[in-house]
Amino acid sequence: MAMTVRLSDEETALLRRQAEREGRSMQEVVRLAIQERIARHEHTERVRVAARRVATRHSEILDHLKDA
Repeated sequence: MAMTVRLSDEETALLRRQAEREGRSMQEVVRLAIQERIARHEHTERVRVAARRVATRHSEILDHLKDA
C-alpha cells in the first residue's frame, strides 16, 4: 500500500541525514522506524501483562515483603 507522509522541512532534513548515515533510502528508514516503534510497544505490553500476572500470582508474598 502506498502512503504519503507529510514532514516539515526540518524533519525531512533529519530523515535525509539519517538515511545517508545508514546507507538506506529515506523510505527504508521510515519503514524500519515504524517496525521498531511497534516492536517496542508490543514488548512493553508483554512486560506489563507478565508483571500483572506475577503480581497476582505472588500477591501474598509481595504484601509480606511490602510490610517488612
